[in-house]
Amino acid sequence: MSTTADLLKRAAELFPGEVVTQAHVRHFDLPLGAGRFALITLDNGHDHTKPTTLGPQSLAHFDAAIDQVEKEAAAGEIVGVGVTGKPFIFAVGADLKGVELLGSHEDALAIGKGGHDVFKRLAGLAVPTFAYYNGAAMGGGVEIGLHCSYRTVSAALPAFSLPEVFLGLLPGWGGCTLLPNLIGADKAVSVIIENSLNQNKQLKGAQVYELGIADALFEGADFLEQSLTWTAAVLKGEIVVERPVIDRGEGWDQAVAKGRFLADSKVHGAAPAAYRALDIIAAAKNGDLQQGYDAEDQALADLIMSGELRSGIYAFNLVQKRGKRPAGAPDKALARPVTKVGVVGAGLMASQLALLFLRRLEVPVVLTDIDQERVDKGVGYVHAEIDKLLGKGRVNQDKANRLKGLVSGVLDKAEGFSDADFVIEAVFEEIGVKQQVFAEVEAVAPAHAILATNTSSLSVTEMASKLKNPERVVGFHFFNPVAVLPLLEIVRGEQTDDASLATAFAVAKKLKKTAVLVKDAPAFVVNRILTRFMGEIQNVIDEGTPVDVAERAVEPLGLPMSPLVLLELVGPAIGLHVSETLNRAFPERFTVSPNLKAVVEAGKRGFYVYESGKPELDPEVAALLKQGDAVLTEEQVRARVLDAVAQEIGLMLDEGVVAEAQDIDLCLITGAGWPFHLGGITPYLDREGVSERVNGKRFLAPGVASVPA
Repeated sequence: MSTTADLLKRAAELFPGEVVTQAHVRHFDLPLGAGRFALITLDNGHDHTKPTTLGPQSLAHFDAAIDQVEKEAAAGEIVGVGVTGKPFIFAVGADLKGVELLGSHEDALAIGKGGHDVFKRLAGLAVPTFAYYNGAAMGGGVEIGLHCSYRTVSAALPAFSLPEVFLGLLPGWGGCTLLPNLIGADKAVSVIIENSLNQNKQLKGAQVYELGIADALFEGADFLEQSLTWTAAVLKGEIVVERPVIDRGEGWDQAVAKGRFLADSKVHGAAPAAYRALDIIAAAKNGDLQQGYDAEDQALADLIMSGELRSGIYAFNLVQKRGKRPAGAPDKALARPVTKVGVVGAGLMASQLALLFLRRLEVPVVLTDIDQERVDKGVGYVHAEIDKLLGKGRVNQDKANRLKGLVSGVLDKAEGFSDADFVIEAVFEEIGVKQQVFAEVEAVAPAHAILATNTSSLSVTEMASKLKNPERVVGFHFFNPVAVLPLLEIVRGEQTDDASLATAFAVAKKLKKTAVLVKDAPAFVVNRILTRFMGEIQNVIDEGTPVDVAERAVEPLGLPMSPLVLLELVGPAIGLHVSETLNRAFPERFTVSPNLKAVVEAGKRGFYVYESGKPELDPEVAALLKQGDAVLTEEQVRARVLDAVAQEIGLMLDEGVVAEAQDIDLCLITGAGWPFHLGGITPYLDREGVSERVNGKRFLAPGVASVPA
């Protein structure tokens, strides 16, 4: 039988590069004469920019600290044990770099059991135990606290979560078992399932307390001091912590059912993690902790060896690392300062852009349009949005006044742009209109000003071709809604120079956007892939497959919405326009659907009506549809769609639209909300054998977004 030390030693051998977290033990006398106390501080020796993680060596250090306090507790030398973290960080869970290296089910099982064995020893100490959540706490960090008798939390804590399901794992060091037994199944399902599937939503300190996860809430400034005074009062019996009775009847079952509904609506059964977590929460109803821990170990090992988890970690690394260091970006020292921004247009997209530049850069922003009414409406939109931020407490009155003072609107471009460093256009998607706008801006803007276009599909090179200085034109393609989707496709035209491109990347960073450098090719990345994807769905409908069959065919991917709901969000007219653009560029692969054309000409906003609350095919649209008699099954539709997407991505990589397949995935995750369990898309196409079937090779090397061989 392997001991904890054996398990952790084996895991440590697989992960020599671990940033090791020490567990420092210090002793002092508590206030109020409550007695001698041992405090364990988790610290990896780095500042808060490198958060404390729990790899195998770190767990071994924590285990050794428990050895020490266990002896002291048994000997009656201490009255309690506390656990806290370094400044601003409690602990943010298992080290994902180590998880990636695990190549066998046995190794994966060892890391689960190792964590459980250490944490159970903390729970089994002969004295009361206390977790002081002083800073960011996630995953295994949260679970350390769940094994303690009591918990306090800092009001300044910015992020607290059990995010494992978001990545394709589950809280496997006690989270699925202990949390529902502490706060009830309903709240536990919210934290473990709902928040994770809601783009990894984080809790603040006050919410942790309100949920009942923590027993006391203290201000950040003297958090530890207050926590220790509270601890002393608890140990002396002056404070008695009362916890609510848990509903172990129908309420528990309803909570699990709610979780399954949430999982179905988000991932449609495509990723196993949420369902495995819910199975353990359901079984935890009987309060048998060891049974729960054993189930967590098995589920954790199974998930670690799954393609979905490897894709999830790959996606997480893309967003956290590659997204912050864009491939191919020029030297940032070449970037020029931006002290004023001009926006051509004052419609909804232009107004959203003005608001974003205003909030992030805090420099003057001026909008122009063809008449005063439109200009006033655009400025009015920005003012109204700032008022909403003020109402929510996101900005104070001074900041709101200052931001409102920085935004203005004029009709005369010469008046508005004569001292602008960066001018972006968001006008009608037609090449002639955009060329005219840029000619007008070039005539009045300073020689150094960047001219940016928010085009979604047109050629940046062609747009700049009639200018005296085409080298300062750059594509700056945002995704709608601008405030929500992080992606910014930065397009280098044939003439764009390094200084203009570097300035564009510097502005993107200040806007807190994920910038990806793309070649000036039709529809760039996201719209090209989505149009091929949607085009194939539209083709099978036109050929005769019922709409509901075509829609259901791609449900197993677990995408954020079905293709025709996405079309509704984009707008059928825009979808048609992009398909026409791509049909002109690549007529052999991109079709223009006569049925989509008919829907647009009829002025319909989409294919569905929602009278029953659910999407149902609009009878008026059904009457417009002219279909052939070739009816495909869901499996046949799915194969056709995936083959088309794999072919298109292969061609885009051959054309050099982006540097690598990783950039395609980063674009789909951050610009289209495609799920982490797909890894964007290329890991999924590799995993399902589509890449090799279509292109004769994988997109990614074995072991990248997959279990190492």
